Amino acid sequence: MAKGRVKLKDVAAAAGVHASTVSRALDPKTRHLITDSLAERITRIANELQYRPNSIASSLRTQQSMTIGVLVPDITNMIFPPILRGIEDTLAQQGYVSIIANSDSDPVKESALINIMRARGVDGLILASAQRQDAAIVQVMEDGAPVVTVNRMIDDERISYVINDETGGLAQAVQHVVDLGHRTVAHLAGPQRLSTGLFRYYGFCRAAKKHRLRNWRDLIAFANAFNEEGGREACLELIDSGIPFTALITANDRLAIGAMQALASRGLRVPEDVSVTGYNDMPFADMITPPLTTVRIQTYEAGRRAAEIILERLGAERGTLPAVHEVLDVELVPRKTTGPAPASPREEAFGRRGD
Repeated sequence: MAKGRVKLKDVAAAAGVHASTVSRALDPKTRHLITDSLAERITRIANELQYRPNSIASSLRTQQSMTIGVLVPDITNMIFPPILRGIEDTLAQQGYVSIIANSDSDPVKESALINIMRARGVDGLILASAQRQDAAIVQVMEDGAPVVTVNRMIDDERISYVINDETGGLAQAVQHVVDLGHRTVAHLAGPQRLSTGLFRYYGFCRAAKKHRLRNWRDLIAFANAFNEEGGREACLELIDSGIPFTALITANDRLAIGAMQALASRGLRVPEDVSVTGYNDMPFADMITPPLTTVRIQTYEAGRRAAEIILERLGAERGTLPAVHEVLDVELVPRKTTGPAPASPREEAFGRRGD
């Protein structure tokens, strides 16, 4: 065999089959068209010859790059790696790979990254960075490219999404502290420009009305971001309002961690003085001190379903499939940051600003 790049015909000659048979064997989407034993033999020979498909030529021939662009708001947020794994595992089954980028929750950066990915020829987009009003995503859809949002949704029913049951999850958290005897319950809400922040806020309001919680309308603070600093600042705002509470329902785990730091800075113990719940059950939430009571969402499954939905659209005639709106079940995970309501709130700790 001549030196240089190994070609498809070289593999075919070594295997004693037609080049089209090699092509079928090495393509996950067509491998089922030949017998397993033949596919395994061709794959083994291709590996021995160090054959590498010419993806550029294949892309020109099929008008597909076999790549999916994936945007996340913050790769350091531990809920996103399991989502990404669900996406990648599912795409790989059909021969696709993902190109992952971090938007830093910046709409301008997100729009630029979407344009870059589309210019690079991605076949579709899966977006975990979506804001409720997101013109860039709408433009992608209107241009005819498959797009799915995951963990968040936008205010446009034409866009497919896979989200978790945000309102139901908050209702479970409120029910949990009510069952522990708490009647003065505060809520540390997430940014309302994000569907996760909005729907979890709605969930708290509905549950608070249902259980007729005391002063609940005055016990809501909004964080500027879903991170520890946002949780710390918003919790201090609640404490400084001077309205005592014995339980705090936060809109995600990172907010809960920041809130617990704020409570400790004012001499309030968790859960003896204030019970705290999070949301997401991010990795290691059970390892902080004390282990965090939280609402567990389906991260891997969300990524898996988002990938399945986009693959369905890539395999169908353009514009023939309706949008898919999928809501995954969640569950409360009780740990050590929640406990029985104290006989009375530590009133002296509220309304007293720190030095």
